[in-house]
Amino acid sequence: MRFEPTQLETLVAITEEGTFEAAARRLHVTASAVSQRVRALEQAAGQVLVRRTTPAAVTPAGEPLVRLGRQLRLLGAEASASLGGGEVVDLAVAVNADSLATWFRPVLAALAQRPGTALCLHVEDQAYSDDLLRRGEVLAAVTGEPRPVQGCVVERLGGLRYTAAAAPGLVERHRRGRGVDWAAMPLVVYNEKDHLQDDLLAAHGAGRPPVVHRVPSTADFHEAIRAGLGWGMLLDPQLAASLAAGEVVRLPGARPVVVPLFWQRWRLDSPALAALTEDVRHAARALSAAGARKVS
Repeated sequence: MRFEPTQLETLVAITEEGTFEAAARRLHVTASAVSQRVRALEQAAGQVLVRRTTPAAVTPAGEPLVRLGRQLRLLGAEASASLGGGEVVDLAVAVNADSLATWFRPVLAALAQRPGTALCLHVEDQAYSDDLLRRGEVLAAVTGEPRPVQGCVVERLGGLRYTAAAAPGLVERHRRGRGVDWAAMPLVVYNEKDHLQDDLLAAHGAGRPPVVHRVPSTADFHEAIRAGLGWGMLLDPQLAASLAAGEVVRLPGARPVVVPLFWQRWRLDSPALAALTEDVRHAARALSAAGARKVS
């Protein structure tokens, strides 16, 4: 099959804008022209590629073509930039919030030295970021998935280390002998995709307590635990300072958990993507040397 670049770019614009009309405005064409391009692309593919809903959604059959469209966009922008065309190279990347708040920050500093590159960050839990790669929404991701997504290469970065902790007063109120009442002590989670705490509860034969607080910010999650709102899994850098200050204590009978992280990227000969990958490797090595996480 052969696919026209203008049709692929139209498909990408629909996924980014959400409607045919908004895609038309982005592409400076009429909505009718957008519809004609999509129909022609669907005829070439022999399948429905876009669900005509609000917002419009690409079908599973359309996801590989979205990836292809974004790859062509990236390579075209890089070619134009190399010829002095002033084109900006867009890099869409998925990263989990805890990485973004800690070891990933030097990557941002490195990208700041390349003014012709624009970063588009998708903040997503490491257990789900590989889905963004499959759908073609990002070209690289920090993920917990060790198996390469189709069309991608993968390498291990290491792992973020977490320890269950709570404010001393909260622990004392829920003390049961040498342990705590896991079924009753209030809990703090990042959001409903955060299952670190659930795994620990299951290991102690308990489910979620009646009171579960949701705090979707790495810094504020830490503050909520320090304030005694509930217990939760703290990153080692957060834990060390709060332990030293007496603001939190480790929960008895709870071992630290290391969440493995991997870097997945499109298998594409792209200078911008290669440079980004090297930035990520360098940041991971620096973090390992600082002892803030374990790298295998």
